[in-house]
Amino acid sequence: MKSDKRLFERDLSWLAFNDRVLQEARDPTVPLYERIKFLAIWSSNLDEFFRVRVASLRSLLRLRSKGREELGTDPERLLAAIHSAVNEQQVVFGQMFRHQIVPELDDNGVLLAAESDLDPDQSAWVREYFEREVRSHVETVVVDDDARIPFLANRQIYLVTKLSRRTYGVVRVPTDRLPRFVTLPSREGRTTVMFLDDVVRLCLPSLFPSNDAGIAFAIKLTRDAELYIDDEFEGNLREKILKAIQKRKNGVPSRFLFDTQMPERMVRFLRNALGLAKEDLVLGGRYHNLHDLFGFPNPGIDEAEYTPLRPIVHPRLASGSPMFNVIADRDLMLHFPYHSFDGVIRFLDEASADQSVVSIQMTLYRVASDSRIIAALVDAAQRGKSVTVFVELKARFDEESNLSSAEELQRAGARVLYSMPGLKVHSKLCLVERTEGDQLTRYAYLGTGNFNEKTSRLYTDHGLFTADVRLTDDVAGVFHVLSGGANAHEYQHLLVAPFNMRSRFVDLINNEIDNAHRGLEASITLKMNSLEDSAMIKRLYAASASGVKVRLIVRGICCIVPGVRDLSENIAVTSIVDRFLEHARIYVFHNAGAELMFVASADWMTRNLSRRIEVGFPIYDRDVYRELREILDLQLSDSIKSRVITHDQTNPYLRVRDKSGLRSQDAIYQLLLERSVPTETAVAMPATEMIVREVHV
Repeated sequence: MKSDKRLFERDLSWLAFNDRVLQEARDPTVPLYERIKFLAIWSSNLDEFFRVRVASLRSLLRLRSKGREELGTDPERLLAAIHSAVNEQQVVFGQMFRHQIVPELDDNGVLLAAESDLDPDQSAWVREYFEREVRSHVETVVVDDDARIPFLANRQIYLVTKLSRRTYGVVRVPTDRLPRFVTLPSREGRTTVMFLDDVVRLCLPSLFPSNDAGIAFAIKLTRDAELYIDDEFEGNLREKILKAIQKRKNGVPSRFLFDTQMPERMVRFLRNALGLAKEDLVLGGRYHNLHDLFGFPNPGIDEAEYTPLRPIVHPRLASGSPMFNVIADRDLMLHFPYHSFDGVIRFLDEASADQSVVSIQMTLYRVASDSRIIAALVDAAQRGKSVTVFVELKARFDEESNLSSAEELQRAGARVLYSMPGLKVHSKLCLVERTEGDQLTRYAYLGTGNFNEKTSRLYTDHGLFTADVRLTDDVAGVFHVLSGGANAHEYQHLLVAPFNMRSRFVDLINNEIDNAHRGLEASITLKMNSLEDSAMIKRLYAASASGVKVRLIVRGICCIVPGVRDLSENIAVTSIVDRFLEHARIYVFHNAGAELMFVASADWMTRNLSRRIEVGFPIYDRDVYRELREILDLQLSDSIKSRVITHDQTNPYLRVRDKSGLRSQDAIYQLLLERSVPTETAVAMPATEMIVREVHV
């Protein structure tokens, strides 16, 4: 915990979240291959954590002590706590993988084999496979024990073997070009699978024919992933980002992962040869980059995976009526991934084809590869519509993809606006202007998740279609600011960071405090991904002290310390981790019985409230409000996949012992299914993006 005992340290809280992911992997009620995927998610999350947060803390170590004091943190102490927590989780991961996952795979007819487990026929097949598929992609180098190793690529797997008393062989395993797992010919209904690393290990003698290659140990170097841009306000930001992306590939090391069985002499050699500090060294296992477990082959064991869900067509979209007519009638909200994202694509496709539509404006933060969103916008621009797209170039790890999308849009004739200096645009907005008679009518979409048809099948999000002028006029004001207009737009209904969102939320909390002081019922119910902003947490503490009941659902970082007498005894926090990534943000204030509900793109993190363009929107439509409230109540009642966030963040399950427990994601799907029309396309378990791209450490 921080020196301020009223706040839990954000990085340790993030690690507690990743431990909740690990809990899913150890849960025997979760199907085997889903547990393997959760192991992959845990590994991928941790890799990003080291690339971003640990790298940042390591950079703080280079500051003088005065600079550290001004930042209010002791990076040395925090890094020690981080490494301790990570080591504990790695031990759990390794034991679970070896003693639970591998034996269960074997029980299901899948043998995960090392090179030493093969019989002569299998070894011969693997050697032939290596010569045919692998050798041409393998890079090797022989290094004297007093020399420097040539540059190691970021996040790539290498094998190191001792060749002689003074030389070592270094081999790059080509997992960036070939599948990580190799499936051998099946025998008697059993499937044998090998890591590509072990294929290379078996064939080491052929890579170093003049030497006696010994045991090979795996290493991986992770580098600082931050884009260091000196000045966003001067010069061409796009060009600066392109240069920074290239520099990131050569970033300062943040973690050197090596096999715990590696001899100490080899460790010293690698540390010297790579110029590493002692703090860079992190013990690992025989295999690294275990996010590749996402691709672990399933030979057809259907019961080892979740039964796919079919996305639902909202009943108001099932008739085929033009979406503008549907939205003009009253607001419409889609709940992803339960509802099909095709409704969003359809909205853009209809806007592109509609001759009455004169303009489309949109914000893009992360889009899918081969994006149907981009295709619809390109089509609209080519049809002569005025298309303006704000593309956020600073979306971490999507910078190059976003640049490519922007260039495609520009070629089609769209107006593309890039990042705002000093700010990220994280809001999810679309505004369509349409001529109806002699009037210009606005239709808007406001969401909590990205315009990304792939992640829409993996993340729980909400998206509102509206023609309510109270909202559409304010949305137009946001786009005016994004287009370079004055920042002084007075938002009457929207909560827009960094302008009025923080102050409006503070006012709403203070109103509950005032109501409690007057003896009225007062409560606050919030759902978000991360709760880190100290000022907002202090207001919640003040609310608790005044008798306001505060219920929180926080998936990830949670710096509030709940349930402490005279501080937070009226605050309860739970966290849901299940097959879909909980990503939506909902903010509800009792308001003396006239409940106020807001949905937003923003978490309560300082970066969201102060350094990003974020949008929260009130729910005015009563039907939308009632359905969203039902969904929130189901999540508050989850007694199967919900964990209690305690003062020490130990993540106990909130479970009932009988069969009456409620699993909110299943219950929400059933609720919406009863009201809707299922489609033919199934929703699969989350892929790599599930947490990597939205945990944002």
